[in-house]
Amino acid sequence: MTPRPQSQALAHLHVLISGASIAGPALALQLARRGARVTVVEKAPALRPGGFAVDFRGHVHRTVLQDMGIWDEVHARQTHMGVQTVVDADGTPRVDLPAAMMSGDVEIARGSLAAIMYERTKDLDNVRYVFADSVATLHETPTGVDVTFEKNAPRTFDLVVGADGLHSRTRALAFGDESRYLTYLGYYVAGFDVPNHLGLDRTARLHSDPGRMVGIGNADGDPARAGASLVFSCAERLDVDRRDLAQQQKILTERFRGMGWETGHVLEALARLTSPDELYFDAIAQIHVDRLSVGRVVLVGDAGYGATMGGMGTGAAIVAAYVLAGELAAAGGDHRTAFAAYEAEFRDFAKGCQKIAGNAGPFLAPPTARGIRQRDFMYRVLAARPLAGFFQRLTQRAATDIVLRDYP
Repeated sequence: MTPRPQSQALAHLHVLISGASIAGPALALQLARRGARVTVVEKAPALRPGGFAVDFRGHVHRTVLQDMGIWDEVHARQTHMGVQTVVDADGTPRVDLPAAMMSGDVEIARGSLAAIMYERTKDLDNVRYVFADSVATLHETPTGVDVTFEKNAPRTFDLVVGADGLHSRTRALAFGDESRYLTYLGYYVAGFDVPNHLGLDRTARLHSDPGRMVGIGNADGDPARAGASLVFSCAERLDVDRRDLAQQQKILTERFRGMGWETGHVLEALARLTSPDELYFDAIAQIHVDRLSVGRVVLVGDAGYGATMGGMGTGAAIVAAYVLAGELAAAGGDHRTAFAAYEAEFRDFAKGCQKIAGNAGPFLAPPTARGIRQRDFMYRVLAARPLAGFFQRLTQRAATDIVLRDYP
């Protein structure tokens, strides 16, 4: 599919996008190609590097990436992640998890994907990135949205997009407090860099105890560096300050103390972290809003239908950007018509992706020893040659459950 040429269909619109992770730059690219003036504000001081690997599955994701003109670059920078192996406490392999299940058709580091879209948009005349700032207040008027920022001077925009993640500040301002929309799924996840002492090369090892999982993986072939992932069940949501590194280190150390396999080495690496920016720690949760827009404010990505992990959130974000920008162009910039059409086209697709995300915690850290054995047996059967094709189709079903319109 050839990328669409530039147009001026939305040249009369000035759009503020809050968030420069994945959904924000994806929408900036789609809107800019249609002539809109776009400002992207991001609270981090620079584009965020690293992060968990993200994947794309099936023809829908590929069609959108090709339409954006970035498919070849994503393919060139993919991780080439291979089989991931579940092991016993002594390192003995129990079952291999196929690459198609864990890494999709093509997998790329989140930071690399964000950088690709940022590079495509940062030098455009109609796109401006503002780092180290965030939205403070929103006030809608009949002709626009008056926005104040934590640092920069107030400005007025035609439309405001919340693309600022699961804990969206924009959503809180326009839709109400997070507690109304966030559903906790009973698990927490953490991730951080560790030494690659196992000598992994684009593969991973996972070990599960009842209610706990420790994983070590290498997605880029770097012989010195690997990534650790920790998942644990927790009956109640914890009161965690995401900027308090010592508190998070204490919680994780207490939860995983005494666990076998390589857990001791992982906890030693955790103790050496010196900045909260080196550690990702969050509840496994989902966002469920009644609608994706209020007036001139609309949600894209995890802010509107997010799942911490396992819900193909990155694929959903780029599809949402395609649909929202396309509907705005089709409606000539009329946000009422476009937002309603975006919701009608996209909501069921987003719900389907969220549905499979609810299994992430129980899959990685089953609550009982019997549950671990059942999981390993099930995936040993599904990975066998007679069922391999069925297994691949199963992993793509939610990712392809939308018919993309060919927008003007």
